[in-house]
Amino acid sequence: MSQASVSPLGSEGLGEHGHLQYHLGPYSYELLTGAESSTLMVSKGQESLSADLQWAFGIGHMGQTYIYMQKDDLYESHLSFYTGPQALDITPGHEHSVPANLDEALGRKMEPSEIKRCFGCHTTASTIKEQFEPEHAAWGVTCEACHGPGADHAAAMKAGDQKGKELIFNPARLDPVASVDFCGACHRTWQDVVGNGLIGAGMLNVRFAPYRLENSRCWKQQDPRITCVACHDPHKPLVQEVATYDVACLKCHVQRGAKPTQAMPGKACPVATSECVTCHMPKYQPPTLHSSFTDHWIRVVKPGKDYPD
Repeated sequence: MSQASVSPLGSEGLGEHGHLQYHLGPYSYELLTGAESSTLMVSKGQESLSADLQWAFGIGHMGQTYIYMQKDDLYESHLSFYTGPQALDITPGHEHSVPANLDEALGRKMEPSEIKRCFGCHTTASTIKEQFEPEHAAWGVTCEACHGPGADHAAAMKAGDQKGKELIFNPARLDPVASVDFCGACHRTWQDVVGNGLIGAGMLNVRFAPYRLENSRCWKQQDPRITCVACHDPHKPLVQEVATYDVACLKCHVQRGAKPTQAMPGKACPVATSECVTCHMPKYQPPTLHSSFTDHWIRVVKPGKDYPD
């Protein structure tokens, strides 16, 4: 999370590809990154338009989207860099049709409320005392993004005062619903998806892990063990090795041959004894996104069944 945003000049993908090109209808794009600037240019015939990119959003594991400023307005670039193909393509949420003009081809003007949400999840302290100042934000998601202001806490702990533990917000104390909603503030809750009309969007909503998790049978049965942090440590990089998550699965499900109990109500899987998530949380690749996402809707996935929206 600490790399949820970086300077475009610090982007690994752009650093390895100093000259990227893309074509869309009559428009030709170039993204040039050097020692002092990263510039997105679009041209149509003899006309052209360009902007220096100022923020790169996304850790780069799957891709990055870029933010730039023109006059006093912030824009989201029409193109993003995708790690899989190591190339540019249309930014998620943008139309794939041919833009009407050079301004639309370069990027999309962001609404104030949207801007605050984007910076709120990809940077730290972009808004202080209700004043939005992205130029003063810290790159990425730092400690205070989740735990709140920490100066008093740090001072007390350094002085040996254990009361300092109460001077910082600790998300570990949240109940299961509040805990998933807390993570969902950035990763999208069930309410976010429903409220924004993303049910019916098909496979694109697989990216919203809290929403998908909240559709799981275990969640609907109010099992308190089903939370984001039951499987993920927010202080560590995302674990990619699927067998690592077996331990979390077996906190609820008994081993093969054992009978469910009140403490372990989950039945044993009759098919496999390891790598549970490969079957019960399969990966899907939404069209145009060039990456596969783990579906957090935990379930028995039957072959040939359509993606559950």
